[in-house]
Amino acid sequence: MAEKPLPSSPSTPVARAGHFVWLTARVLEQRRFAYHFLRGGADQVETALTAYLNEDGGYGHALEPDLRGPVSQPLHTAHALRVLDSIGRCGGLRVERICRYLTAVSTHDGALPAIHPSQRGYPSAPFVPVVDSPPSALLSTGPVVGLLHRNQVWHAWLFRATEYCWAAVESLEKSHPYEIQAAVAFLDGAPDHARAEAAADRLGRLVREQRLAVLDPDRQADHPVPDGYAPGELHFPHDYARVPDSLAARWFTAEEMSRSLDRLAADQQEDGGWPIRWRAWAPGSALEWRPIVTVEALRTLRAHGRTVD
Repeated sequence: MAEKPLPSSPSTPVARAGHFVWLTARVLEQRRFAYHFLRGGADQVETALTAYLNEDGGYGHALEPDLRGPVSQPLHTAHALRVLDSIGRCGGLRVERICRYLTAVSTHDGALPAIHPSQRGYPSAPFVPVVDSPPSALLSTGPVVGLLHRNQVWHAWLFRATEYCWAAVESLEKSHPYEIQAAVAFLDGAPDHARAEAAADRLGRLVREQRLAVLDPDRQADHPVPDGYAPGELHFPHDYARVPDSLAARWFTAEEMSRSLDRLAADQQEDGGWPIRWRAWAPGSALEWRPIVTVEALRTLRAHGRTVD
């Protein structure tokens, strides 16, 4: 199907974002933008993604912009799975190869480390340190396991990884927003829906008690920034509930979610892109992240019924 042209009005969020994407984005994000908003093809997205694929079945080459260098990493591979999921291509031989890679880099728990030691020697963000024997991490494992279950992928790797995620999620007490996001990604795809709902309800109470979501954007200056985060690196209801049928959507009132989406829409900058809220440690990574964040912001707004084009 031929891609449709951008809307003629430069005032629409999609038109403004399109100008930003064509000006700054990698080919992958250009293809993703075209797929989601201009009736572009899934084949072109998958072809662009294949450039990041390594012989071991994992993905590298700074697909996740905060990790530079060619080597495969769990975070790169999780990113690739999200892209495949978004175009309906999360299955078949491509995912079988990915699962073999995940098996090869798993810890003794059968789960994924945040950063595999093969990253050593290549540039990476200071907030993702490389260690020789990294522990299992819900941050990297939860989104992968949830996504594979949601796409009805069956592979031996999933058995122990799923059990790890259940144990990690159900034992969370003191947490931080990115870990909660990973837990939600797991629970939204977990096959035991009743258990997932119970775990999500408990996490929702934790999020509100520990003030891990800004419920009133007009008072965000009064909100605590989690330890280790950059100034202003706060999370809002839409960051947890990217789609309305997410279990995390139940954590917030309709008014709280509406204010959150208003804030997300208002964050579109003059150049048409959305900002990154975490620490920008290198010019290249910041430039590559903004188109990714821009595509996801538009997808979140549209999923919640906001007009973007």
